[in-house]
Amino acid sequence: MRVMVLVKATADSEKRIMPSTELFEAMGRYNAELVDAGIMLAGDGLRPSVDGKRVAFNGASRTVIDGPFAETKELVAGYWLWQVRDMDHAVEWVKRCPNPMPGPSEIEIRPLFEMADFDAVGTPDAAAIHQQNRDKLGG
Repeated sequence: MRVMVLVKATADSEKRIMPSTELFEAMGRYNAELVDAGIMLAGDGLRPSVDGKRVAFNGASRTVIDGPFAETKELVAGYWLWQVRDMDHAVEWVKRCPNPMPGPSEIEIRPLFEMADFDAVGTPDAAAIHQQNRDKLGG
């Protein structure tokens, strides 16, 4: 099962307050454990929302919205992509994570859709297109 593990932003992360040297090193050691266990597929920190943009869709219309974005509690400050046995396995690993922020913080775990989840709406042509894309990406 693949999951996206989302480190939620805080007021401090949105103000560009960088982690302490100790936290930066602890997160590096934690990431090494994830890699060594074959769990971590990808991961990175994200810059504050002031550096970001959103694109709002309404039919054929596209509107670009510049950051910062108001609801800090709904923002993401970093992510991992993991391959785990099940959701309990993901929770077990998240509980081992150093607190990713200097103060209170949250990490959200979300399962990714797999192609089998789209069986009811998929066609052989659509499946072939998606498989070609995965093959090009090496996955």
